[in-house]
Amino acid sequence: MALLLVAYYVCLAVVSSAIVVLLLDIRKWLRMPPGPLPLPFLGNKLSLPASKPWVQFEQWARIYGPIFTIWIGRRPTVIISDPTVAVELMEKRSAKYSSRPRFVAMGELFSDMSSILVQPYGKKWSMYRKLLHQGLTPSALRLYKPVQTAEASRLCYQLLCNPGDWEMLLDRFTAGIVFVVSYGHRIDSMDAKVIRKQFEVMQYMASLNVPGAYLVESLPFLKYLPTVIAPWKQEIIDHGLEQARESINLLNSVRRDIANAEATGTPIQESLAKLLLETRASAAPGMNEREFASIPLSLFGAGSDTTASTLCSAFLALVTHPEALRAAQAELDAVVGSERSPTYEDEPRLPYLKALIKEVLRWRPVAVLGGTPHASTEDDYYEGFYIPAGTTVLGNTWAINLNEEYYPNPHHFNPKRFLGDEGALASEKSDMERGRKTHPAKSGHSSFGWGRRICPGADIAMNNLVIALGKLLWAFDILAIPGYKYDIFAYTEGFNIRPLHFECVIKPRSEKHRQVVEAEYMEAMEVMARFPPFE
Repeated sequence: MALLLVAYYVCLAVVSSAIVVLLLDIRKWLRMPPGPLPLPFLGNKLSLPASKPWVQFEQWARIYGPIFTIWIGRRPTVIISDPTVAVELMEKRSAKYSSRPRFVAMGELFSDMSSILVQPYGKKWSMYRKLLHQGLTPSALRLYKPVQTAEASRLCYQLLCNPGDWEMLLDRFTAGIVFVVSYGHRIDSMDAKVIRKQFEVMQYMASLNVPGAYLVESLPFLKYLPTVIAPWKQEIIDHGLEQARESINLLNSVRRDIANAEATGTPIQESLAKLLLETRASAAPGMNEREFASIPLSLFGAGSDTTASTLCSAFLALVTHPEALRAAQAELDAVVGSERSPTYEDEPRLPYLKALIKEVLRWRPVAVLGGTPHASTEDDYYEGFYIPAGTTVLGNTWAINLNEEYYPNPHHFNPKRFLGDEGALASEKSDMERGRKTHPAKSGHSSFGWGRRICPGADIAMNNLVIALGKLLWAFDILAIPGYKYDIFAYTEGFNIRPLHFECVIKPRSEKHRQVVEAEYMEAMEVMARFPPFE
């Protein structure tokens, strides 16, 4: 009888606590931005789509407005679908919205919180960011341009020889630049073990970063389950340990380069890893080896796969909108001629090319859900809605970049939307004169994120796109195959997206263009010979 009484009071206490928690959740739910009705304790878990959640979020934005709330268990996530709202919260109020939510799968299990990507806002994150920015200063970016130019020329030559491998060659181009910048080594082939491994890891990490993908994000206590009954947990941990070993091995390769240079008296090429190793004692006190090794490798995530995916979207845009290809080539012919391919010095006189790049970034943003989510660190209010501290804040870049109020007929690829009446890049005034809302960002799109968490590799990525697309459009016709069905919505899953593979025709525009590509390739290889290859 006594045991029954104890059980009764225990049950009563549990039920009472659950009711109190539920009432508190309801009170919070009523004060926050509206959204789909959550279930007690489960939230919207059952209504979150397993595939392409950004499309569902875009549809919900039409129902609930440009800022709405979904619930992952008892954790609220605010979804933003308007660029003005995104800038107001994540840039103008960046002191409140620059942290990260708790990442159980990707942060605690996969990376053991050793990555800058998952670091909450604070002193440790600031140290990571400061170290990373040593390789991203304006003077450093200028030093990378000869390598970027050489790699773009090498890309053109490789496409000339193997046009059917265009997607793999775009991946090699961006990976090659990142590895030269990060480690002072070049990548000659996507068959190199080091690069294959990094692309595998990037794809796996993207799968961990999708809202609702893992129940452990809603119920964090599941991370403590024994791996015998939670094999998913061991899989995540094993992938993370493998990534840590790879990043440390890459750092050790630069250590060996430095040791050999000291022994032989021969200088080695500068790189972010070399700079970090030389300043580690003073610049990174207290960092363990896994944390330290993650910094140069983080450039790979910031500027390699994402840039290659943008170039893939550019190819899809060009074969489905050939008028854009013809307009870009007309500009390049007028400015550059046929005796050489474009260089960075030509960039100021190529407004249509720059508008085309902006349109690619807008039309099909790679970080389709705005990159890694932000989190608020203080209670806040927006237009009367309550946003409590600890709220996950996610900019749906898909919905933002395709918002019809800012971009009429948004799925039509039209670089001219970024040009004014005189053919120069459009200004805020010209937008207003056309009767459309003005995107608050200077770039005119939201593809690199916001505020203090903006993509650190954005400038490298833009420089890559300028030189690569400039040379590619100058050298080649990139055309649709007659009768081939192209689907501009056929994209991969995951947090970073790219078009599903498609076929196209890539051919030199003339024999003269072919000869220039071959000659510039020889010059490019003289530049790249300074950097030893990664096997």
